[in-house]
Amino acid sequence: MDLWVIVPAYNEAKGIEATLRALEAQDDDRFRLVVVDNTSTDGTGDVVRAYAGTSRMTIEVITEPRKGTGAAADTGMRHAMARGATHLARTDADCLPRPDWVRAIRRGFADGLEMVGGLLRPRTDEFPLKLWERHLIPFLVEVAATFGRFRPGNRDPAYLGPYVMMPGATVAITAALYERSGGFPRVAIEEMHEDRALVNQVRRLTGAYGTRRDVVVYGSVRRLRAYGLTGTLAWYADHHYRPDVVDIR
Repeated sequence: MDLWVIVPAYNEAKGIEATLRALEAQDDDRFRLVVVDNTSTDGTGDVVRAYAGTSRMTIEVITEPRKGTGAAADTGMRHAMARGATHLARTDADCLPRPDWVRAIRRGFADGLEMVGGLLRPRTDEFPLKLWERHLIPFLVEVAATFGRFRPGNRDPAYLGPYVMMPGATVAITAALYERSGGFPRVAIEEMHEDRALVNQVRRLTGAYGTRRDVVVYGSVRRLRAYGLTGTLAWYADHHYRPDVVDIR
């Protein structure tokens, strides 16, 4: 298994080193890392290159001029595939994969899955979490996943399996299935939830996908802080809430 990890990044110079450290702390280090600088204006790429100079990880920095997590993630995935990757994993530049994240992904593939989703939990290192944030965020993710199973756009007789919520911040897929499915739509985050779109593309091809509770990533709560609870829920429900500033930093 030739596993590559893809990290799309936009204006994450202040925080991306924490993500890089979390990846370097993986107890299974058999992967290559690609950071896709999505035309950052704050020197994100330079921060990653400086880190790479002293890291034991193999880190590449590439660029994608078209704005969007979907576009940047797709560029990174296809860059890895062109260099021989057989398996692809993605997390985001404001996230901290748990130390066993890579190992758990490998277990998912070994168990026969072609696409492996994971759990997104709130980070506790950015700022003190309020009690409701600590406990409510995982609950809200579960509610969103349940709602997704009944959402009309996720129901179609052509699907070969049930809808499963797979956040883009903790997902992995075989290179073969990524190619067959068409990959992440090359869109900006405000245009479409590219992770949901990829899941539904995969569901038309195979039932060999699923969420694993041991594939855990800790994500930033800065969007929740900026949008508020109601706004955040509406944002993830097909962008019914449209903030003036989408890219919260």
